Amino acid sequence: QVVESGGGLVQPGGSLNLSCTASRMYFSIDILAWYRQAPGNQREFVASITHNNRTNYADPVKGRFTISRDNAKSTFYLFMNNLKPEDTAVYHCNRGGPTGIWGQGTQVTVSS
Repeated sequence: QVVESGGGLVQPGGSLNLSCTASRMYFSIDILAWYRQAPGNQREFVASITHNNRTNYADPVKGRFTISRDNAKSTFYLFMNNLKPEDTAVYHCNRGGPTGIWGQGTQVTVSS
């Protein structure tokens, strides 16, 4: 099980930090990722981090978003900076790849 938190309403140019807490078993070796789904769109990849902290980002968020992990807390994060209205979506955390475990999602709304 994974549980997201940290979503909300923010103005364009603002920041949010999402968290995803998971069970401890095998957490340190799992690949972890964030995806998002905007209304009317398919779920899309946002960012991922491997067990050895190699990160990957979708082009629209490069330079603005940062994914990180804290194995001691079995938690990973998505720090989102310089948010844009097109970042509005439900953000889902994922553990273990697309066939792994998904969270229910947390709403992020970027609007003035």
